[in-house]
Amino acid sequence: MEFVITENPSDEDIAEVRQGLRQHNLPFLGGVSESNVACFTYASDGSKVGGITGRIWGHWLLVKFLWVDEKLKSQGIGLKLLSMLENHAKEKGCKSVLVDTFSFQAKPFYEKHGYYCQMTLNDYPVVDQLHFLTKDLT
Repeated sequence: MEFVITENPSDEDIAEVRQGLRQHNLPFLGGVSESNVACFTYASDGSKVGGITGRIWGHWLLVKFLWVDEKLKSQGIGLKLLSMLENHAKEKGCKSVLVDTFSFQAKPFYEKHGYYCQMTLNDYPVVDQLHFLTKDLT
């Protein structure tokens, strides 16, 4: 048996490992529904000026990315996007939300809107922190 470390695995290499793990997990998680979800906002000229993306997995909404154009910050757009996605997730049967955010990003924003920090990784990836926050949707 040979073991090889590579610093440049191909997309195919990564997909093969992921598929192997999915096969292992199938008896445990095979029946759990999952879908990608997103909400966007557009300027009058049709350009995208904000958005939120996530994944509904079972009874959880996993928020992946939330972005608002720098020129439109502090106008409530981020909260509107987040609220719309949370409401959609509730309609789909979600009971909880999980989001992660760096110390230089939006931890106070999420806490202000009902999220609780469950865990923090210090010195991640070098000097910052990565916070994992959850919110109960019930």
